Amino acid sequence: MIEGLGGQGHFVQTDVSKAAEVQAMVAACISVYGGLDYAVNNAGVEGTPMVSTADYEEDVWDQVIDINLKGVWLCMKYEIPEMLKRGGGAIVNMSSVAGLIGGRIGVAYYASKHGVIGATKAAALEYATTGLRINAVCPAVIETPMIARATADNEELAEMFRTAHPVGRIGQPEEVASATLWLCSEGASFVTGHALPVDGGRLI
Repeated sequence: MIEGLGGQGHFVQTDVSKAAEVQAMVAACISVYGGLDYAVNNAGVEGTPMVSTADYEEDVWDQVIDINLKGVWLCMKYEIPEMLKRGGGAIVNMSSVAGLIGGRIGVAYYASKHGVIGATKAAALEYATTGLRINAVCPAVIETPMIARATADNEELAEMFRTAHPVGRIGQPEEVASATLWLCSEGASFVTGHALPVDGGRLI
């Protein structure tokens, strides 16, 4: 899709919960492009089935934490040294409004997204004087395959998602992308350690 729009893209299949694969992904970026200036750590899963805490399966917990939280940490672990070589850069970690509030069912998802914000704030402080900024984006319900799975044959849930946002609709991926691009831009040069809601007023 990137190449079809006239850009350059390079795909490296990666399990972000495995250190060696993340390290290889970052190394491939350096090899292809010569350096790393910006990174968006976006891999995530919701964990299924989404049930109450006492009924939650340990293997589902491990999968969600490994991908959503450990994966973000591993990506930063290997991205940061490369960015410091170039005098700084910007990292955006994908959290969620579920990282800012609690909710019923899906305990690992909420825990992982809260953890992403904590990891973002810690790393932002550690590297604040280096020219490296680290922030998080916290979307509400966005029109993605994850939401399509959740609302398949469930119009009542789809309507609940829409009305949960004061603006009266769910969000679009491009709206999250725009916020992410801003956090990477010079327009956000004085912003670090911030968890930015993109939520249609959900948290007001």
